[in-house]
Amino acid sequence: MSVFKGLKPILYGGREVWPLIEGGKGVAASNHASSGAWAAAGGIGTVSAVNADSYDPTGKIVPQLYPQLTRRERHEQLIQYAIDGAVEQVRRAYEISNGQGAININVLWEMGGAQPVLEGVLEATRGMVTGVTCGAGMPYKLAEIAECFNVQYLPIVSSGRAFRALWKRAYHKVAHLMAAVVYEDPWLAGGHNGLSNAEDPRRPEDPYPRVKALRDIMRIEGVADSVPIIMAGGVWCLREWNDWIDNPELGAIAFQFGTRPLLTEESPIPQGWKDRLRTIEPGDVLLHKFSPTGFYSSAVHNPFLRSLEARSHRQVPYSKVAAGEHTVQLDVGVRGKNFWVTPTDLAHAREWAASGFETALRTPDDTVVFVSTEERDMIRKDQADCMGCLSHCGFSSWKDHDDYSTGRLADPRSFCIQKTLQDIAHGGDLDDNLMFAGHSAYRFKQDPFYSNNFTPTVKQLVERILTGD
Repeated sequence: MSVFKGLKPILYGGREVWPLIEGGKGVAASNHASSGAWAAAGGIGTVSAVNADSYDPTGKIVPQLYPQLTRRERHEQLIQYAIDGAVEQVRRAYEISNGQGAININVLWEMGGAQPVLEGVLEATRGMVTGVTCGAGMPYKLAEIAECFNVQYLPIVSSGRAFRALWKRAYHKVAHLMAAVVYEDPWLAGGHNGLSNAEDPRRPEDPYPRVKALRDIMRIEGVADSVPIIMAGGVWCLREWNDWIDNPELGAIAFQFGTRPLLTEESPIPQGWKDRLRTIEPGDVLLHKFSPTGFYSSAVHNPFLRSLEARSHRQVPYSKVAAGEHTVQLDVGVRGKNFWVTPTDLAHAREWAASGFETALRTPDDTVVFVSTEERDMIRKDQADCMGCLSHCGFSSWKDHDDYSTGRLADPRSFCIQKTLQDIAHGGDLDDNLMFAGHSAYRFKQDPFYSNNFTPTVKQLVERILTGD
């Protein structure tokens, strides 16, 4: 096998590995089978430590149930599930890797209980985990935690500005363990993305100048060019990144593959999800802001997301007293008379109510959205059943510290992300759940490598990537 453009191994965790990283994907979408096989192929496999699966003595997945009465109790149960699951996944991945490559774990800093989960997993897997990738927020404590357990850390950022803030506040104190910096393209990556308020979600920017700016900042801060920047988001094949490899402007570069490993023999996602990936067309992945994290995220634009779009469309602003253009009282969907709206919005509200969306739910932004009785009951149940899977949840108003409340009204325009990700990962309906994917997912249908329904093993995929294709 000829390696594309003389791609060279990098030294990571004391051994040489290919500069190819498996992206860690959410709840049970990256597990021991995929990450262990990726490491065994000589790369860096990544176990998702976000509420990973654990197993009973017979090998069956342990259902994550929450019978406790309070959110705080359910949150403690969630943390224990998360630690138990991630530890089991790491142990199995390490065994599969057979001493080759390396095993990382991935966590979202906005995950509920992220710090105790990370500490619990690293304590129980000493010597197995080489590094921790972490994004979705500003994980200042990541370096401190890595130092406690003597593991590498790889912060995930979407701009040089974000890296500078992390470096100056914390990372410069533990510079020797920062193995790489992951640049995650906020317009192309699947899952949660780091778009800032200054960036337009509808206008993607070329990643090259952004990554060069990141390297420039790293150089200013004294970070050696040998510390790789890992390009993540939109990476399909290395031929398309020819100008990035051995480029003195960028320094050392590695590549993260999040979407392609979904369609492998070892990928743990259900077969129906794998089959659906082969049908995706350009534009079928939507960058949206319905996530209860408050971050933008990318997922397949399926009926689940379309229902959330429709729900937000059925929305009107209101005032508690007559003011400005709010001159008429809302007389459908609400109780009481403290909802003043425009005459045009009153007409829309009456139309929605007549069409079966007869209940209006308040949002934190002084609006109401109109939903069916069935939707209302599901929303309220999901909010009541909250198990605190996020550090801050817009959907349920949960916060994982202090007084355990964000202090804002729960937002019915969002959804319970733990519920839907657990459901789709374990065989739930593909149309009724959130299906994360990167924006390059349409290429499964176009790439001849996958023709005739071919599904590669992870080893075959890594070998294919190494040739440049």
